[in-house]
Amino acid sequence: MSYGNHKRSLSEMVMVRVIKLLGGALSLRDRSAQISKIFAMIKALNNLTGLGMLNLKAII
Repeated sequence: MSYGNHKRSLSEMVMVRVIKLLGGALSLRDRSAQISKIFAMIKALNNLTGLGMLNLKAII
């Protein structure tokens, strides 16, 4: 039994959400340029997510 298709479909769904949220479409023709743009979008999304998280410290 192979589970590769499920993981691939989840990763494709995530990429569609990231592209819709941050860019709309990949207009670059070069595949490596597209990958670089996707990594930049993911990094920006991670930074935005990090800004929204609380930084709590335990008081002992």
